[in-house]
Amino acid sequence: MIEMKNICKSFKVSKRNAGLGRAFKSLFKREYEVIKALEDVSFTIDEGEMVGYIGPNGAGKSTTIKIMSGILNPDRGECIINGKVPWRNRINHVKDIGVVFGQRSQLWWDVPVADSFELIKEIYKISDRDFKSNMRMLTDLLNIEDIIKVPARQLSLGQRMRCEIAASLLHNPKILFLDEPTIGLDAVSKIAVRDFIKNINKENKTTVILTTHDTQDIEALTKRIILIGKGRVLLDGNLEDLKQKFNKIRTITIDYSGNITELCPGLTFAEKYSSRAVISVDTEIVSISKAIAYLAERVEINDFTVDSVTVDDVVVGLYKEYRI
Repeated sequence: MIEMKNICKSFKVSKRNAGLGRAFKSLFKREYEVIKALEDVSFTIDEGEMVGYIGPNGAGKSTTIKIMSGILNPDRGECIINGKVPWRNRINHVKDIGVVFGQRSQLWWDVPVADSFELIKEIYKISDRDFKSNMRMLTDLLNIEDIIKVPARQLSLGQRMRCEIAASLLHNPKILFLDEPTIGLDAVSKIAVRDFIKNINKENKTTVILTTHDTQDIEALTKRIILIGKGRVLLDGNLEDLKQKFNKIRTITIDYSGNITELCPGLTFAEKYSSRAVISVDTEIVSISKAIAYLAERVEINDFTVDSVTVDDVVVGLYKEYRI
């Protein structure tokens, strides 16, 4: 479905120091710096996959999405999506893709959203039958039946983002690129958008590439993540496997009666009070079950919780490991 092979992209940007004199000088002679946005980026994504494409700001995520959607031409490398080269077969390619940029809009600002949908219908040459069917499905699943009668500028951010997603799916794309689709949304809107994305992936086998800093989006939607940093792919792996990798240190919180004076190797106090303790467990030395059994032999445990590793822990751990 998607194959990226040794994709490189650089940008030439002008630079100067602050000051009126330097500004005047730059009118006649400018200094430029070459920024490598992508360097030998390679990966493949199969049909129906949902992949999280993550990395810090400036890592090259949006540049990759723009190359895959045909907006940018790479300096070198190969990109084949659904049998087409995006920047060479752009007209045919865009019929197969939908793109949502969280900070940009494809809706006309001063007209009702429904009018923008009608324009998209004409651009993509969607038949009346398919348009009515897709509108019925999208307005129902995204709960936008009433708000599409309102101009885009009068919608809240959450309402507009739901309309943006609907606009990207009116032509039944096989691939959906989502660049920060839930940025700035409230909790209810985020859940609605996530549920919808999972639904279209399940029902239509739509391939979804998600770039986001929201780790809850990653956990809710993807099983595979590709980590990019400084323009390079640093890691491509299964999310559950990565959780296990960063699952070495776990935390047990216990409410107890009695007194704990010392702990066995592998257990250390993070916090300790008269009837409550937070204990770090090195699972390479002692398992969680053995740690709980050890504690239960020494005090009466009234309640306990075990904190599992989160996607936040995984992402932070990866950033530290790769120093990005």
